[in-house]
Amino acid sequence: MTNEELINYISAWNQDAEFQLPATGENQLIGILEDIPSPFLNIEIPASHLKTFLQRLKEDPELDFDVLFNMAGMDWGKTLGVIYFLESYTKKHAITVSVQSEDRENPLLPTVSDLWFAAHLHECEIYDMFGIRFEGHNGLKRLFLTPDFEGFPLRKDYEDDYMIIRK
Repeated sequence: MTNEELINYISAWNQDAEFQLPATGENQLIGILEDIPSPFLNIEIPASHLKTFLQRLKEDPELDFDVLFNMAGMDWGKTLGVIYFLESYTKKHAITVSVQSEDRENPLLPTVSDLWFAAHLHECEIYDMFGIRFEGHNGLKRLFLTPDFEGFPLRKDYEDDYMIIRK
């Protein structure tokens, strides 16, 4: 499907999704450098609808997003969240899905490790670096940092006197 066909198809069953078309041509490189839209069609979805939305993307035979090839934790300043990078090998289309946690102090999102096995380690890494917990994740733990490490170093408000990191 083209991006326009994806937008029309998804809009027909989900009114809460917000779409951002990808940068194209020479704007694609400029977009990467200047924080303009990504090369993927991006869909923003409320956290309360995330799990059912992603499950539909995977299981709908017209969409068939069978691969989660990356997840990125994000700190947008006021909110924390995750960007999911999805692709359909059979249908030859790719998108990103962005979600923001409703609570910065106690960020919680549903796990998708039961939908895509690759999410298991990505969710551990995001928890380790941003402190976002994934409800239903079996075995969520620090992946790179020691269990007694305090704080989440990729948050914009992280401070560390030892490494002289101050906001």
